Amino acid sequence: MASLSFSSSVSSSTPFLRPSAFFLKPRSVSRLPLVRAKIREIFMPALSSTMTEGKIVSWVKSEGDVLSKGEPVVVVESDKADMDVETFYDGILAAIVVNDGETAPVGAPIGLLAETEDEIAEAKAKAAAQSSSAPSAAAPKVEESAPVATKVEAPAPAVAAAAPATPGKVVATPFAKKLAKQHKVDINKLVGTGPFGRITPEDVEKAAGITPAPKANVVAPAAPAASAATSAASPAKAATSFPEIPGSNVVPFTTMQSAVSKNMVESLSVPTFRVGYPVSTDALDALYEKVKPKGVTMTALLAKAAAMALVQHPVVNATCKDGKSFTYNSSINIAVAVAINGGLITPVLQDADKLDLYLLSQKWKELVEKARAKQLQPQEYNSGTFTLSNLGMFGVDRFDAILPPGQGAIMAVGASKPTVVADKDGFFSVKNKMLVNVTADHRIIYGADLAAFLQTFSKIIENPESLTM
Repeated sequence: MASLSFSSSVSSSTPFLRPSAFFLKPRSVSRLPLVRAKIREIFMPALSSTMTEGKIVSWVKSEGDVLSKGEPVVVVESDKADMDVETFYDGILAAIVVNDGETAPVGAPIGLLAETEDEIAEAKAKAAAQSSSAPSAAAPKVEESAPVATKVEAPAPAVAAAAPATPGKVVATPFAKKLAKQHKVDINKLVGTGPFGRITPEDVEKAAGITPAPKANVVAPAAPAASAATSAASPAKAATSFPEIPGSNVVPFTTMQSAVSKNMVESLSVPTFRVGYPVSTDALDALYEKVKPKGVTMTALLAKAAAMALVQHPVVNATCKDGKSFTYNSSINIAVAVAINGGLITPVLQDADKLDLYLLSQKWKELVEKARAKQLQPQEYNSGTFTLSNLGMFGVDRFDAILPPGQGAIMAVGASKPTVVADKDGFFSVKNKMLVNVTADHRIIYGADLAAFLQTFSKIIENPESLTM
């Protein structure tokens, strides 16, 4: 059994750990020149760049099982996929700290690995201590909430004392006056409960017999802590602004849904614009009928066409991450949106411009199977430089797509439908056309750039022989 040295040579002698493997470290650090690591903590690994916590899907091994280096031990659900996590060490799984179905932050211990049977009892004691420390750490938060509630009630006596300070004068907020007029309430007969006897909208609603919506508590502005409490109360107030529907139930986000929600909100900070372009698909439809028996999908055809167009318009494949510069990506990696149970994921066809159509189709089928089984590796879903979303297969004729964070553009492809068109001589005919909408980051891509890219894409689709070369 190899020993871990805590001298200056630790960093050079420790093997590089893949993101899909355990991040293990010794139980304690000593100042002695050399200490044998008998118990190692198994940490929640970071399986993607956006992952902040992981969920234990299932432990492949049980407590007491002997582990070999490179052997799968636990299945972890990240924000994108379920992944088998391997260990880089031989040993015994002495204790499981985070059980099936529970979550833990990245870097938190989820299990303990003992070197020999002699350390199992010590590892179990350590695991019990870690589990018991979690509730005790959360206890002060409950106690701290009590003073917050009392602070809200504190101004009440002052309001009552201040109310008669201006006898005979009615003081009301503009919204309270508006409500009083709407509900025909005599505002002169009301006793205000606001500061200095001011009549509030709640006073009017109470007089009109309207049950006010519950509001979040706000701490009186007397200390810096009050501003923190106010800011914390704001989201709660927004959340309670919608009436509850009887019989409804709240379902928490899955890890993947939380990641999708976070990315969608983040995308709102990017200034985007959209350009639509009609594309004739008669030639593409004919080619598809020829290559479909060979396993080629329409998604592969569209991805190949987009990649070939991006070669000629690299700015559409560029990325702006800091708002101060942009990067021309050296690879053209086409991410394609796929709906799966519990969320949405974008498997990536890497170097799509360099792969032939048949190899690209085969690769796409493999990615879809892995995506639906939640077995994608991080590089297979987080390396996209351009995204393709195809709802045309569902009969949707047009839609706009939201730009994924870290990319310059996303293409939304609608269904191909018969359309009456007129040629330059005024003769009418029916052709199949699909509408393509592209959403782009306006900080790096301009209207002329996107128009030129769509023209190139249209020419490739309308003359698709180059797709099979």
